[in-house]
Amino acid sequence: MSDLDKINSIFNAKIDSVKNKEDLQNLKTEFFGKNGQITQQFKTLGTLEPDKRKDFAVNLNKIKDDLSNQIEQKSFEIENAEISDKLKNEKVDVTLPIRPYHQGKIHPVSQVIDEISSIFSEIGFTVAEGPDVETEYNNFTALNTPEDHPARDMHDTFYLEKNKKLLLRTHTSPVQIRAMLNGKPPFKIIVPGRTYRCDSDQTHAPMFHQLEGLHIDKNITMGHLKGCLDYFIKEFFEVKNVKMRFRPSHFPFTEPSAEVDIGYRIENEKIVIGEGNKWLEILGCGMVHPNVLKNAKVDPKKYQGFAFGMGIDRLAMLKYGINDLRAFFETDYRWLSHFGFDPLDVPTNYRGLSK
Repeated sequence: MSDLDKINSIFNAKIDSVKNKEDLQNLKTEFFGKNGQITQQFKTLGTLEPDKRKDFAVNLNKIKDDLSNQIEQKSFEIENAEISDKLKNEKVDVTLPIRPYHQGKIHPVSQVIDEISSIFSEIGFTVAEGPDVETEYNNFTALNTPEDHPARDMHDTFYLEKNKKLLLRTHTSPVQIRAMLNGKPPFKIIVPGRTYRCDSDQTHAPMFHQLEGLHIDKNITMGHLKGCLDYFIKEFFEVKNVKMRFRPSHFPFTEPSAEVDIGYRIENEKIVIGEGNKWLEILGCGMVHPNVLKNAKVDPKKYQGFAFGMGIDRLAMLKYGINDLRAFFETDYRWLSHFGFDPLDVPTNYRGLSK
């Protein structure tokens, strides 16, 4: 009997005794693991004479495929047996009396994140994520924030180490650094997520939600930025016309930088977004600073782009008439029942985000 016949015989004898997934995994390791019997046979191919090697390889592959199919079939049988056992043991007593039923609701923050993601996905943006615990380099230095910048002060930042090398991110902008370091341009991403700062009052919280947007490519201009934000504001607030202005500002990571204001008016004691004689600031933006591109290993002579950042909680308050940020995090079911959303009513552009 050849070595391959012996292996086949041993395997057939053992697979009949396999009763669960653990036994099956052990059998698979014994024959196909790093030091498994089939694996070892493949390692001997190089020592055979050329005229014998071909026939041996053909037979070895046949046995390998046969044993693999048996393992797959056994796995299927074990899973079916487990499901059958669960069905037998998990019976429901339909004669039990009914219990109070409370339908869950989607939190306004989650709703707004889904709405924003749906809007930007329509124009080619993808969603990126990053860790809440960030390095000082990604959070500040790589974003062209000087050592003496007020944002680095411990009154604003939750540092996790005495040497200030680790911290809770103060914005979602570090994800743009991670995205650019881990890929190649062009980049077109949005980054929703939690951020942290030492602040708490009616309109501020130590933990809140922000969204970063980044578009890096060749020949990107402020005109592209304005068009992108004009589209977003109209879609998000579900209005046809928006009066928007770019007000000069300063951020270390963009140059030039701007705050974006939109027009509004008060009608029946409610804010009406779009037009009016009043202005409301909703986000900050600008063209990505060349130093940021250099820190992210992107050539600023070939590529440029824009970035923008907005407070998700603030947008939710503005759109849905919520006047106290602290209520977002108080876990009051009555509040969520009033301001929450149907979990099956997923936001989509074609039928209206919040309808």
